[in-house]
Amino acid sequence: MSKLPIVSLSVANHRNENQILIGFKHDWSLINVVKHIPEAKWSKTLKSWYVKNNSKNLKLIYSTFKDSAEIDNRLLFEKAVEKKDYFPVKRKRNINNIQRQFLNNFYTYLKGKRYSKSTVDTYSFFIADFIEYHNKIDLKNLSNRDVELFIESVFLKRNYSISTQRQFISAIKQFILFYPDTQISNLALTRPKRSKKLPIVLSPQEMIGIIQHTKNLKHRAILTLLYSSGLRIGELLTLKLSDFNVERKQIHIRSGKGRKDRFVSIADSFLPLLHNYILTYKPSVYFVEGPKRRPYSASSVRKFLSKSCKASGIKRNITPHTLRHSYATHLLEHGVGLRHIQELLGHSKPETTMIYTHVARKDLLDISSPLDLAIKQFSTNEKSEQKFLLSSK
Repeated sequence: MSKLPIVSLSVANHRNENQILIGFKHDWSLINVVKHIPEAKWSKTLKSWYVKNNSKNLKLIYSTFKDSAEIDNRLLFEKAVEKKDYFPVKRKRNINNIQRQFLNNFYTYLKGKRYSKSTVDTYSFFIADFIEYHNKIDLKNLSNRDVELFIESVFLKRNYSISTQRQFISAIKQFILFYPDTQISNLALTRPKRSKKLPIVLSPQEMIGIIQHTKNLKHRAILTLLYSSGLRIGELLTLKLSDFNVERKQIHIRSGKGRKDRFVSIADSFLPLLHNYILTYKPSVYFVEGPKRRPYSASSVRKFLSKSCKASGIKRNITPHTLRHSYATHLLEHGVGLRHIQELLGHSKPETTMIYTHVARKDLLDISSPLDLAIKQFSTNEKSEQKFLLSSK
């Protein structure tokens, strides 16, 4: 039987809506198949077919391509695993000049508090959305119920994650500090509890398999450094060659999350790969550079990591941050103390690092199940004439 072609699913914001992208190599037979999906459209901008991102269309994609192609959904669920929401593109808002000036002043206020650009943009986006939604209400008359209505109608409709809702509440708290005349009570604002999900962790053998199946030298250097030094994807993309101190086997991470500097170690086994990569690609400023010496993109890293995982037979949804989780867990399993791991990862609070103790508890995982002990006792009993097997009838 001939191998079926692969159709890759991913997500993107297009025309102010969340869309499922249906990607495949040019194939007239697959083009004829995708046309059987009523809402499927071709985008010249995205160079891909797309439909609205909802469960109905997702089921329709699977049923339509059932006998024509294999579905690769790694990129479709990757963003959900990372808990990152992608907000609609900028547009002209339905607000008056007074509200627009207020938002400009709020943006300047956040910058003055020295928040990161990402935080300033996110908080400004949320408050702009909030004010636009209640554009008929004077800012002085906005109440906690208006906050609840916005969450119930906008957040649920856009299917934003719990972490994003927590960010919105933080934005509202800053809004109150900036504009205390509002009727919104800070004390009455509550954030939803965080999801207590354990991180996905690769085994050392799986990590080596991923590196082995990454044939491109630049890609291999990126994945190896992410794992061997426990870097965040954003830290790697802003890493400069001047940050490397090969003699001391250290990398200086500048202005990491929370504007914290720290040092991480360079693995001895990474040094030959680093030397080979620099001689081959000759980066000028940053450790990894895209076309025309521009900064490399996080989406590119996710794509080739997904391909390497698939090539090595890993079917779980693996992201660049999974390599950081694996780094921390493997250090803990090799006896490195939590305090040292906290410093290497750049965590502000030890509680953040403590999550890895739940993943790396070999002492708990090695405890035998009462079922195994009961069967073993039954089988060794002198009165037992034959071994008891669960699989036997």
